Amino acid sequence: MSIFSNLFGGKSNITAPIPVLPTDIHDAAAMELRDIIAPSAIEISSGFIKIGDKIAKTYFTMSYPKFLTEGWLAPIINLDKIFDVSVHIAPINSAEIMKEFQKKVAEVQSQISVRENKGMVRDPELDIAYQNLENLRDSLQQAQAKMFSVGLYMTFYASNENELFKVENEIRSILESQLIYLKPALFQQEQGFITGAPLGIDALAIGTKMDTGPLSS
Repeated sequence: MSIFSNLFGGKSNITAPIPVLPTDIHDAAAMELRDIIAPSAIEISSGFIKIGDKIAKTYFTMSYPKFLTEGWLAPIINLDKIFDVSVHIAPINSAEIMKEFQKKVAEVQSQISVRENKGMVRDPELDIAYQNLENLRDSLQQAQAKMFSVGLYMTFYASNENELFKVENEIRSILESQLIYLKPALFQQEQGFITGAPLGIDALAIGTKMDTGPLSS
């Protein structure tokens, strides 16, 4: 009787279906996608980040030469290595930078005057620095150039520390031959990895002031 009662409208143990909204399906799929692409584990140390079975280490550019040639980054980009290059550019207020340049010009001019009063030989580096500052001030005043804060970061990837060491040495030797020096983001590898990711976030915020000319190269 129980079988027939279930078939013909008697009491049933079958629960009613629960409605599922399209948004719930989308959220469930998104969570599954994150689970698929997420690494098995992340280990953050002072010198690198271990993501699954890979090691990542982030560097920032701390020094540039006085002049940058066009395409100076091409030898690095064309390397058959796994690494990320991130460039963060932020404009600087011309009024603020003009005040800084005014102080710097006064310092350089004072050093030149002190050497002249002591009867010392003229220092060409001070003269060139003074001329460069004055030329840049004129360009900013006439709106022929703008100043920017430029942060260049590189994140290297490798399967182990020995491989990472080789990649570091190769890339650093290429850059140092052009008088461009990198420095590891020690104790800030997490922020460095975020900065190198395509998120538009400069978590390290280590920038170098550049005008329009060097930045365009």
